[in-house]
Amino acid sequence: MYQSRVIRNRKRIALVAHDNKKKDLIDWALFNQAALSRHELYATGTTGKLLEERLDRPIRKLLSGPLGGDQQIGAMIADGEIDLLIFFWDPMETQPHDSDVKALLRIGCAWNIPMATDRATADFIFTSPLMNQDYETIIPDYSTYLQRKI
Repeated sequence: MYQSRVIRNRKRIALVAHDNKKKDLIDWALFNQAALSRHELYATGTTGKLLEERLDRPIRKLLSGPLGGDQQIGAMIADGEIDLLIFFWDPMETQPHDSDVKALLRIGCAWNIPMATDRATADFIFTSPLMNQDYETIIPDYSTYLQRKI
């Protein structure tokens, strides 16, 4: 038996970008501005401020990534409060908070949410018919893990 949750047609989307990828994310968001307007947007600090200015719409801004914003988004994913993660990360430069980045990507995978880490994947997700309808996602069963003997 499995558990599931419904991701509603109005998605709760987290937007994150490393410094060298902020321009790419903003360009992508402007190109997808109409599609994004149908959803609730969340972002880490600086990225959220830049997106809010360029998209001219409110975005729920969390802390800057290195100051805990990545972890805040991870907690929201675990609590079922984020449906989709768009995280333009820079694979060519180490980050002072690499462990937080890895944890965020791991938690998104653990809770089976759609994630894009580059523009091509974000484009594929946003052009999917599933973006504009309810979608039932399976929540992985971690009961064996939680009941393990320590």
